[in-house]
Amino acid sequence: MKTLAETFLSSNEQQEVTRAVHAAEKMTSGEIVPMVVSESHSYPMAAVVGGVFFALPAALLSARLFGALLWIGTDNMWLFLAFFLIYYFIAHQSVQRLPKLKRYFFSSDRANAAVQEAAAAAFFMESLHNTKAANGILLYISVFEQRVWVLGDSGINEKIDQQVWQEIVDLVTKGIKDGRRCEVICEAITRIGQILQDFFPIEKDDKDELHNLIIR
Repeated sequence: MKTLAETFLSSNEQQEVTRAVHAAEKMTSGEIVPMVVSESHSYPMAAVVGGVFFALPAALLSARLFGALLWIGTDNMWLFLAFFLIYYFIAHQSVQRLPKLKRYFFSSDRANAAVQEAAAAAFFMESLHNTKAANGILLYISVFEQRVWVLGDSGINEKIDQQVWQEIVDLVTKGIKDGRRCEVICEAITRIGQILQDFFPIEKDDKDELHNLIIR
């Protein structure tokens, strides 16, 4: 079964994104790396909270109903616990396995923090900090959280304000919501190349130092 990241872009779309990176890097010595991940965190507490959210009222109602039918009392604690454990297990597994349901059980701030932390970790894991001119830049897309983050190396951050990259984040986020995944990613890559070109023009001995697309 394919992951969220693997289904986010088709094989042909992945090739289009790779071509966009090649084209953009012909304008600049900067290294542009788009990365698509299924999720930035597993959010184990989301399944716990979701499990309790669904199981508690269901168990209370079931205990009262079946307690009356079985003549063992509507407030029987053992009957309630039995139903709670059954419903909790079902709800926990459902929340854990269904992304659309799971999103309801963690905050937007938690998702933002997880994506930024994961993007920073990926930046170093994929060696974007090891380019010759410290001009690697990561376009990080986390499918489950529906979040985008742009992270540049020190050479880029010294010359370009972070607000410039926020505009790229907004562009890609809106494009994905509008169903223009591949198109908007290619647009963002082209725009990043144009921005970097002014500060890091292409060099004669320029080499492609990093991956042109990462799906994880």
